[in-house]
Amino acid sequence: MQEHDKLALMDYQEYPLDEMARRAEWFYAEIKRRHTVREFSDRPVPRSIIETCLRAAGTAPNGANHQPWYFCAIGSAELKKKVREQAEIEERTFYGGKAGEEWLDALKPLGTDASKPYLESAPWLIAIFAQRKGGVRAGIDRQNYYVTESVGIATGFLITALHHAGLATLTHTPKPMNFLNALCGRPDTERPFLLLVVGYPAEGASVPVHATVKKPLEDIAAFM
Repeated sequence: MQEHDKLALMDYQEYPLDEMARRAEWFYAEIKRRHTVREFSDRPVPRSIIETCLRAAGTAPNGANHQPWYFCAIGSAELKKKVREQAEIEERTFYGGKAGEEWLDALKPLGTDASKPYLESAPWLIAIFAQRKGGVRAGIDRQNYYVTESVGIATGFLITALHHAGLATLTHTPKPMNFLNALCGRPDTERPFLLLVVGYPAEGASVPVHATVKKPLEDIAAFM
């Protein structure tokens, strides 16, 4: 297929206005139930479910359709233990003062600290990498474009897909995250973007009240 060839938009689905409104309200109610949790059960989650959610993430819009992302789904107990050990080294430095008083003060209402037991208890960790080089097919070595934006959108798709499947998630970003390249066997041309913790909430898991405070529409949007 030539680059200028086009396919008919056969899978687009339009709805009557009243159904559009119902679907929009339904999705808002559905996604409003999504919460970040920090207490995970060790209940197993089938690999097939993770695979399907990753396929959904791979449909995200991106620069030049280069799809500049790579997902390493970690289910090995041994590897999860290594991830936790390396992440907590960075976290102890972070909470020990590297973050600065303002950042640490902003985190206080969430009750976070350097201990990250969920990195071992959750059935899956998904290390997300941003690729500086790539192309529309694996093995191409061209410049990628809008990498951060593209990987961020794909990550949002992934979190939404996992939530829709009935799983809880936590976005974890130890700084630096270069240890993930070595543990996952990824090249230096890829930058660790985020570590996504995936599984079932532990029995009795809770959500900080602070995390449930969302800005109203008038504070996040304008109609002009």
